[in-house]
This record gives sequence, C-alpha cells and structure tokens, in this order.
Amino acid sequence: MERSLVASIKIGEQNLIQGFVENLRNKRTMAFLVIRDYTGSIQVTVEKGKNPALDEAVNQLTVESVISVTGMAVKNEYVKLGGVEILAESIRIESLAEPLPITKDAAIDSRLDYRWIDLRSPKNLLIFKVQTTMVAAMREYLLKKNYLEIHTPKLIGAASESGSEVFELKYFDRKAYLSQSPQFYKQMAMAAGFDRIFEVGPVFRAEKSYTNKHATEFTCFDVELSYITSFRDVMAVEAGLLQYALRQVKEKYGEELKKLYDRDIVVPELPFPSMKLQDVYKELKERYGYEPEEGEKNDLTTDAEHLCARLSQDLFGHEFLFVTDYGPEKRAFYHMRDENGNPLGYDLIWRGVEITTGAQREHRYEPLRKQADEKGLGEDVRFYMDFFRYGCPPHGGFGLGVDRLTMLIFGLSIKETEFIFRGPNRIAP
Repeated sequence: MERSLVASIKIGEQNLIQGFVENLRNKRTMAFLVIRDYTGSIQVTVEKGKNPALDEAVNQLTVESVISVTGMAVKNEYVKLGGVEILAESIRIESLAEPLPITKDAAIDSRLDYRWIDLRSPKNLLIFKVQTTMVAAMREYLLKKNYLEIHTPKLIGAASESGSEVFELKYFDRKAYLSQSPQFYKQMAMAAGFDRIFEVGPVFRAEKSYTNKHATEFTCFDVELSYITSFRDVMAVEAGLLQYALRQVKEKYGEELKKLYDRDIVVPELPFPSMKLQDVYKELKERYGYEPEEGEKNDLTTDAEHLCARLSQDLFGHEFLFVTDYGPEKRAFYHMRDENGNPLGYDLIWRGVEITTGAQREHRYEPLRKQADEKGLGEDVRFYMDFFRYGCPPHGGFGLGVDRLTMLIFGLSIKETEFIFRGPNRIAP
C-alpha cells in the first residue's frame, strides 16, 4: 500500500501512515496514539483485546518511536485533531526510541547538542518550511527575469575580499581557504558575459562573534547583474525580490506563523525608502537623542541599526530602509566610487538588522587596481584583477543571508534558524 501523508488522509478508505509517536495513552481497553509526520499529526485508535499483535505492539511503544500503521480513516467529532482518526488494523514498529535526553524547554545549547530531536517539533519544522518557500520564491523571481544560477567554488587559492577572517586549510602541498563570499566569481561571470546571475550557497567567516545574528558558516543568496546605470538599479532588484518572496511566505504560511509564533509577515510596498547615512544620524539625534562616537560616523553602528527599525516606521511607515553614502574606510575595495571618492553602495536594514551590503562594482581595471593597492591587497587579488583586463560591463550586486532573513521573520536567534549552527564554540553535530 502506498503511504498517505497526514495532510492528505483519505476518509472512508484504508490508509498507511508512517511517522513518530508524538503522544501515547495506553489504557486497559483502548489505546490512543498521536502519529506525526512532516505534514501534521493524526490520532490512531486501537481497540485492545481483539488483535494480540496490535496489543503487543502498543505495549512496546515509547514516545518518539517510529511506526507504520494501516487502518480505516473515519470521522469522529470528539477527536481534537481535525475530527479524524485512524482505526488501526496493523502496527509495525520501525524503530523504538529511548527516553529523550532533552525537553522542548531546554536551553538552546543543550538542544543544539541533540539538534535532530530538537527539530522534530512543529514549531521548528515551520522554520524550514518558510525558508524553503522564501528561497524558492527568490529563485522563481529571478528565473522569470532570465537570470542564470551558478555554483562557485568554496575552496579558493587566495583569501577573498580582505585576507582576514578566513579559514585556512591544507590543500595537498599548499594552502587553501574556505570562501568568505562568491563575490569574485560572481564578477567573473559578469566579465564572461553571463549578464545576470544568482547563487545560493554556503559562505564561511572565521569571525569570533557571539551575537544572536553571527555564524561561522551560513547560507547566502547572491545576485549580480550587468549594464546597470547606478547602484540604485541594484537596490530596485533587491526590493522587488524581497517583496515577491515575502508575499509568497505570507500567502502560504502567514496564518501558521501567527498561530505558532505570534508573528506577522508584512509584504513591503515598493519602492523601499532610502536615506543617506548622515541624514540617518541627523534624524536619530533629533528624534531619539542618539549620536555615534566621532570615529564611527562613517559607518552604521549596531545601535543605529536597531534604531533604524523605529526610524523607518516613523518616517515612512515601512519595515525596510536603504542606507547609502557610507565612507570608504569600511567598504570593500571593489565598490565603485564617485568623483569625491565615496563608495556607490548601500546597506539594507530590516527590523533593525543589516541584511545586505550591495553596490555598483568598479569594472575598470586601472581604478580597481588603485583601490586594491590602497587597501594593501596587491598579490592577494591578482587572479581577480585579471577578470577586468579584457573588457567587463558595468555591474553591481548584493548578497542576502538566508538564515538571517529567517531569523528576522521568526524573531529568533540565528542558532535556531540554521539547520545546523556553526559558531566559534560549535563544530558538532
């Protein structure tokens, strides 16, 4: 018999359901099991004394054991789980569970030690249903616009971007590194004439950060496009992408998100509001009395990021805010600069957290070489510099952290929204 998922049980017919024993009430004359698969939970009822094999199976069961059950699906108004139950005719025990080593209320680090058990709850499952829908929607949005999906190497011969905060490893007889970003190869695709591309893949940061939004390995959704006239073309693509993805998430899981997490998805209006960095600081000072230290005024501080959630709502009634016109000190060397030496890029803030740094890239060899030399990179980026010696269109792009987006949808820490979290103190399971 073909398996039936809980969400598609056929009432009035024989069904084979397979899943975990979520709950078990084993009484003298009756037994009631709640069986859970990834689509939902259903009650299985066993009338004891009629089938010795059934009674024996039920008496062996423990919570979280895995079983296969065949039986008739019938309506029963007294059953709380959708008014439907399975009248068991056979039970096969696939795997007996030992007593669980954690509870659902355990501290996060204890739950991460047994992540495969922690993930069994409907609340945690919803995180990855939402993430799946979000990433699929972003892919769909770009594919409709004729973007190509590429897959860049994660083992690289030179440290990407800055040469710092990289994981070094032995590669046969020489050193190699785990990629911090697909940035260089995204731009190589522009030099190759691919015109517009995206990638979804892991990136690695050897960064000893212990905040609720940092990880040493995470998944990034990267986009790059050619023949732009301004970094604002890149901003428009990102805004449209996020609107499309959040609309799909809201339509499919908005009610469940509200029920399990008391969180709302707000589908953002286009265009997203935009402010220059110094205008942001001016408003933060006037409205909320916040002023950064003198040496921090050319970048957005963490406290300023948090206040941007309030500022964007107060000024524009919007959850998102593009911040532009940063100083060059902390911007990447490959960002194009204007006639005054200011980078042509932006950060995107959502719900008080930076989710993107995007920019127009410098596509001309000589200005790019000069900017790399200013940062002291030189030989480290020689292979990358060659991409621009033989003609390259004007282009720009951005990267979105998938786990960070998910974190902000659910109001959780990144430890809970990565399938398996990696941080300075965690390399297992």
